[in-house]
Amino acid sequence: MMKKEDSDSGTSAELSGITVIDYDEKYFDERDIERIEDLATYRLTPTVTWINFRGLPDSDNLAKIGEIFGIHPLTIEDILNTGQRPKLEDMVDYIYAAVKTFHFHEKSHRMMTAQVSLVITRQAVLSFEEEGGVVFEPIREKLRKYRGRIRRMGTDYLTYRLLDAVVDSYFDMVEKIGDNLELLEDRVVGNPTPDVLKAIHLLRMETTTILRSVWPLREVVSALTHDEFPMVKRDSVTYFRDIYDHTVQIIETMETNRDIISSLLDIYLSSTSNRMNEIMKVLTVIATIFMPMTFLAGVYGMNFKYFPELEWRWAYISFWIAVIIIAVLMIFYFRRKKWL
Repeated sequence: MMKKEDSDSGTSAELSGITVIDYDEKYFDERDIERIEDLATYRLTPTVTWINFRGLPDSDNLAKIGEIFGIHPLTIEDILNTGQRPKLEDMVDYIYAAVKTFHFHEKSHRMMTAQVSLVITRQAVLSFEEEGGVVFEPIREKLRKYRGRIRRMGTDYLTYRLLDAVVDSYFDMVEKIGDNLELLEDRVVGNPTPDVLKAIHLLRMETTTILRSVWPLREVVSALTHDEFPMVKRDSVTYFRDIYDHTVQIIETMETNRDIISSLLDIYLSSTSNRMNEIMKVLTVIATIFMPMTFLAGVYGMNFKYFPELEWRWAYISFWIAVIIIAVLMIFYFRRKKWL
């Protein structure tokens, strides 16, 4: 099961870091906001406004944000509920989208997930990151340096860029899972230890987690391609279709990886079973070789008074010669049968 990093960002009583980027083709302004009330000036600006929250505000501050931008209380609850599946809701005056981002935690070597909520209006896009990360940093750089068409387009294109960055985080995890699969293939065949089994189960859980997120994400993007929202211009539908194609590609890749993981699990079980069979075969051969020796030792170990061989001078040496000959003949026979 995928775990999150230790964080209380969803219930923090402190105001989260807020960055506002206000822009159009000829104008650009980026600043950090410390007071919720300062956001009111960006509600109906003629420019495009992107307000990013790194870490979730507490319920009181989020309610104030909802009052400023006309966000429904149910949407506010969805923003705070970070355990929900990705979804898209048409709230008439705005669109609400909840998606999942993924990143690789270097210390624990585990895949981590966080929720990103988007509120899209005609003039502004509000993005709420459960855990402030670097997923959206390339978009900020494009806006600062006026790269591409992003400064000429509206909130719908900005939404496309944000969702595209989220999907890119999926590709990063898909690549890491693919690399881990290649390493596991060699370990499963060469040295199927319990650690390998643990790694296989971990990869299977990570693959399942990504699939559970990308399937509904595909539905979210598909809804945006249907040209049913006033915030989404017809020219932008093509871009959302590109994201849709990427989600399909991720699904197909992860389905293939899941099949490979199942095959690796079968190979691991088969390898451990074969290894156990080899061990049992060796032990059985050893026990079989010692069976006649044990029989002879048992016969001459009986406490009977009249044993003719006991009075014979060469009895002890003859006993060991017989034991060695029997052992050699049995080993020769087993090798001839290719049991050894």
